[in-house]
Amino acid sequence: MFAHTLTQELLRVLERPDLRVIAGARRIVLDPVLEAPFRILPDGGIVLGLPLQGNLEQTAFFLRHALELAALLERAPRQAFHAAFCAARTAALFWYLDTGRADTDAPAAWVPLMARPDVPDSATLRATWPALAPLQPAPATPPVEADFTALQGVLAYLWKRLGPIETLMATGGDARLAVDPATGLNHYGCSHRPRPWAITFASSTASSLSERGFAGAETARLALVAGALQGRADEAAQAQDADIQARIASAFGLTGHEGVVLAPSGTDCELYALALAALAPGGRPVSNILLAPEETGSGVPLAAQGCHFANDTALGHGVTRGARIAGFPDDTEVVNVPMRDGAGHVRALPEVDAQTCRLTHELRAAGRHVLLHRLDLSKTGLLAPGLAALEQATAPFGAGTDDRPDVVVDACQARLDPARVRAYLDMGWMVMVTGSKFFTGPPFCGALLLPACVRRRLDGPRGLPAGLADYSYRAAWPAGSARDSLPHGHNIGLILRWQAALAEITAFGTIPRAVVRDRLRTFLAAVTAQIAARPVLELLPPVAPARPGPEQAWDCLPTIMSFFVRAPDSPEGGFRPLAVAEARQLYAWLNTDLSGCIPADDADAALAAVLCHVGQPVPLAHPDLPDELAGALRISAGARLVSGEPSHEGMDPTERLRREARNVGRILDKIGLILRHWPRLAAMAPVQTYLPHGWRARAVLPA
Repeated sequence: MFAHTLTQELLRVLERPDLRVIAGARRIVLDPVLEAPFRILPDGGIVLGLPLQGNLEQTAFFLRHALELAALLERAPRQAFHAAFCAARTAALFWYLDTGRADTDAPAAWVPLMARPDVPDSATLRATWPALAPLQPAPATPPVEADFTALQGVLAYLWKRLGPIETLMATGGDARLAVDPATGLNHYGCSHRPRPWAITFASSTASSLSERGFAGAETARLALVAGALQGRADEAAQAQDADIQARIASAFGLTGHEGVVLAPSGTDCELYALALAALAPGGRPVSNILLAPEETGSGVPLAAQGCHFANDTALGHGVTRGARIAGFPDDTEVVNVPMRDGAGHVRALPEVDAQTCRLTHELRAAGRHVLLHRLDLSKTGLLAPGLAALEQATAPFGAGTDDRPDVVVDACQARLDPARVRAYLDMGWMVMVTGSKFFTGPPFCGALLLPACVRRRLDGPRGLPAGLADYSYRAAWPAGSARDSLPHGHNIGLILRWQAALAEITAFGTIPRAVVRDRLRTFLAAVTAQIAARPVLELLPPVAPARPGPEQAWDCLPTIMSFFVRAPDSPEGGFRPLAVAEARQLYAWLNTDLSGCIPADDADAALAAVLCHVGQPVPLAHPDLPDELAGALRISAGARLVSGEPSHEGMDPTERLRREARNVGRILDKIGLILRHWPRLAAMAPVQTYLPHGWRARAVLPA
């Protein structure tokens, strides 16, 4: 009976997608007479013992500890003593991240010590060893005092690099990546561990990891820790940076004369593009022409002017938002070209093209170097200016002149065929991409792709602005003397996020173009019909991107479906859309278990517990909301919709797409449920959670 109970408990824990991925094919057995929590066998297997009985949270903790120790012993067998403490550090951080418990509830006395921000002293480490020694695969040689002194130094070097993937992936970006212990989610309503029970169509904003992405990041994390244990921390991180740059280059068809700059976000990409434009021949002041900045990142207009766009940088340096970044000229100017009129309607493309060309010619005539943007695509799927307009705007003024503008393509949504990126680079244009939008990698992983003509500027006599040292490391850039002002080091969180995204990019890249197109077209038709069938919703007319071939192109489809939601207090027969603040509230409630808030007699009460993640509201003008901006929610088709994910394994692709379409219907039905009970929900103020309520106590995955 005891063995059966323990087995069922362990199986429930192993159903967790994060632990299932980490465990992989590792052999795990149970030994009810083992008094230690676990022990690692010489062959890497794990024996779980008596202290696991009766508590799912402690079972998960000890299993995570065992899995970490087993993995590190395999990768760094000669550093077993140090690995024991590294694994304990990761397990301790996992405990607090996983449970949100206080120190008094820790499953072992050493847990709060190993979770501290600073390395414990050698005496504390020595006192901890008796609890860790029995977990090793063989009796360890008793360490002496000098061993603990040396250990303290090793851990001081490693401490910031140790932790579960969920902790490390939240570093090297900004505060929006931090996981709220009360919810298990970050600012975007996402998790750095898989969340397959949530219905997710949020790829226009940010997505939680899939098991595939989690596995890609976990493999990279273990390589970094093992390298650090062996005294090769910098080499291991350098290898990861180079691998990411090479894989991004391969995915988009870059050549050896071109380059990839790794960036924490699309906004950082904007800053880097401006820095490279300032290195253009001629040394002229830069005018930066932005397309629809209100439909890109909120910090883009500041970055486009060479100013700090937040109060801290991805590397953790405190700065002043809006202040000029050291080394960026103070005569840089930003000019905006809107893509919607005052009523929120999309402007005609010829009108946008004409304005863009006129501004570019005027600025060039005034002796300024122009950095001209092509937006591909905006938050609502808009594409401009047209290729013909860009050709006209960038044509030489006359023989012998060297005033041609730089062009940077904002493709941060990454909703385009890689062949488009290759074509942009062939035109000498920079391209900004991310792995975190269409590709459904974790938020905050960007890259600036450099054509050969721009890449060569890094070999010139002028360096990058000194203030970029607060934003980026040298290893994130292609080789060149211009980057010498940047510090040595590596953004570990960015490395892990990109490896997660590249796992998704690789899976998507195996799907033939025609299959991608057909799957997207089928899904988008179903979404459009379902939104149109609900009177409480108003679909923004989808704008198909105007692109030339190739044959069977999928990126001519509008893959972001934006819609307004009718406010509960709209006048009878009218349609007042939710204002931005109200739409943000709806967005959060969709991603919340509302089962304790909705009356059981509502016909859709069963939907209350369903977690639904969609794209964040975009502020837009609406004629029926004249005094403030409305908030347009978005349902977006991402790469995982096409390629599937591990939790879909074995499912027929046609049936999987039908299920995805049904899930859109569940989202829209939950919107109706929320609208019917809006005052009640506003009074109760429910909070988002990683799991639906009650799952932790009874099981980890739903039936």
